[in-house]
Amino acid sequence: MASLTPISQTQFLFNKPLLKSSSPRLETCFQSSFVSKRLCFQLKVPVFDRMPLKNTAVVAATTVEKPKKSYPGEAKGFVEEMRFVAMKLHTREQAKEGEKEVKEKEEEAVRKWEPSIDGYLKFLVDSKLVYDTLEEIVEKASFPFYAEFRNTGLERSEKSAKDLEWFKEQGYNIPKPSSPGVSYSQILQELSEKDPQAFICHFYNIYFAHSAGGQMIGRKVAEQLLNKKELEFYKWDGDLSQLLQNVRDKLNKVSEGWTREEKDHCLEETEKSFKHSGEILRLILS
Repeated sequence: MASLTPISQTQFLFNKPLLKSSSPRLETCFQSSFVSKRLCFQLKVPVFDRMPLKNTAVVAATTVEKPKKSYPGEAKGFVEEMRFVAMKLHTREQAKEGEKEVKEKEEEAVRKWEPSIDGYLKFLVDSKLVYDTLEEIVEKASFPFYAEFRNTGLERSEKSAKDLEWFKEQGYNIPKPSSPGVSYSQILQELSEKDPQAFICHFYNIYFAHSAGGQMIGRKVAEQLLNKKELEFYKWDGDLSQLLQNVRDKLNKVSEGWTREEKDHCLEETEKSFKHSGEILRLILS
């Protein structure tokens, strides 16, 4: 009876599959008594260089950036941010953006506006002290960028000195600086030495407030107390709008190098600036 004797065991193909990338063939040979030669077969084996992954999802990791917080007026420059914060501290009667409510009797008196010559002289003397201080600070320039604000055309020290001389010629007694002006002057000096961002907030609000609301005060004082005489304190040499724009540009340039924290610190000083300026303004009603 003929028999087939496998030379290579075929179960090798099934029990131990050969996975290789370089030689994808297996050879199996048989020998029979009916055939004088060996019979050999070559089987091609698929190459598995990489096991296929079924239903595999590839996820691209992406970093989602937190949206940058925007600040009112930021797109126009930092001065616009300062203006926006300042306007919010006005009443609705003073500015459309105003949010401040009139609560104190003194603020109500300011609205009714009943000035006196003696009160106005106190205001003018204290205001001059503040402007003297500002001009001395930028001249000294404890921080180099203060020098950018010399000779801006907004200076009021010389103008107020001329008005005080005129009042003296009219026979009025010129008072000494009072507590509100002296206190504010000292605060400005201290801030200018150690806190430039806070100082710039006061610098901006003092000069820009005088160019706006200050002119309105000047007109009312002239009409009610001075027979419509226009004081030098409310006059500027040159185009005021251009002088203001020049200072805006310088402020924006200086603040470009500030961090967001430094800018916020500057803005937070606005309320203090209003407080001290308001104390001097109320002297008109004393």
